[in-house]
Amino acid sequence: MLPSSAPGPDALRAVVFDFDGTILDTETREFHHWQQLYRQHGRELALIDWQRGIGTWDAFDPWAGLPDAVQADRENVHAELHARIVADIGEQDLRPGVRGVLEGLHAAGWPLALATSSDRKWVTRWLEQHSLLNLFTVLCTRDDVRRVKPDPELYVLAAKCLGLRAGNCLAVEDSLNGGTAAVAAGMRLVVVPNDVTRTQPFPPEWARLSDGFSLGLPGLLEAAGVAGAGQEL
Repeated sequence: MLPSSAPGPDALRAVVFDFDGTILDTETREFHHWQQLYRQHGRELALIDWQRGIGTWDAFDPWAGLPDAVQADRENVHAELHARIVADIGEQDLRPGVRGVLEGLHAAGWPLALATSSDRKWVTRWLEQHSLLNLFTVLCTRDDVRRVKPDPELYVLAAKCLGLRAGNCLAVEDSLNGGTAAVAAGMRLVVVPNDVTRTQPFPPEWARLSDGFSLGLPGLLEAAGVAGAGQEL
């Protein structure tokens, strides 16, 4: 049995994970390929600019920083770039420790949901490849909402689909946009940043695992303030 949080209306009963950058670090690989494209054309892509678009859509346009000649051939350039990114991600493993966390929660009977600003086709592809799809009770994607993160709509929907109040859910995120959405929805939050999000200006009151999932499920639960998280599961 998992240790439970203190009894009350806001006792944790489910965990809602972000996908990109949290479960599978697609974000770092995508940033590196865009960096390479910029450098091929004598430009530099600043991480601080790229970070504005992490976890959301349309907050940062990387094409705007490229020469007009590249933008004129945008369709072909994008097709080649996307193919390289997907091939690279296809060779990546999950973030270290996250499989054990997910499988541990599932085995203990905690409902798992996914709340992602990506589309369903994208996340389903990778969840199936890594044999994780069956662990999730609920998938909420950009296909299901009008507004993606940092708007709270995805997290509000995830709680509703789980049949729970948002306060009964723990959100696990990697980005400022994602964390903002979870907190606005009323969820408890643990941030597990990756290589391209760790320098974002996360509020100091947000629980954070700077070493990723290295402490496993007990570490995640302890960061979330779950009583008895250090006990053997």
